[in-house]
Amino acid sequence: QVQLVESGGGLVQPGGSLRLSCAASGSIVSINAMVWYRQVPGKQRELVAVITSGGTTNYADFVKGRFTISKDNAKNTVYLQMNSLKPEDTAVYYCRADQVRDAVGTYYYGVWGQGTRVTVSS
Repeated sequence: QVQLVESGGGLVQPGGSLRLSCAASGSIVSINAMVWYRQVPGKQRELVAVITSGGTTNYADFVKGRFTISKDNAKNTVYLQMNSLKPEDTAVYYCRADQVRDAVGTYYYGVWGQGTRVTVSS
């Protein structure tokens, strides 16, 4: 079974920084892309950043220049470095793996983590 576990959320003042982590566990052979989303209560979940297996990244306009997505393949972990945080960045942040293959050849699609809460407030 493949699981994703996010960590690193918390309370930060406007202008501050946080780094979120999303660790994939299980007998993982490959992950094709990992995505960070965020959701505010009462609103739809929105895409924040994507990183492909080849390392290509893409960002939502509202985080460009402030957030950076990266990964450590050896640890099956993706990170989201968030700088210059704004109150409107307050949300629960989720990571998602599009496609995961494990050691016995089983594919998992659309694997989500449980989320980590980020609050930006003075």
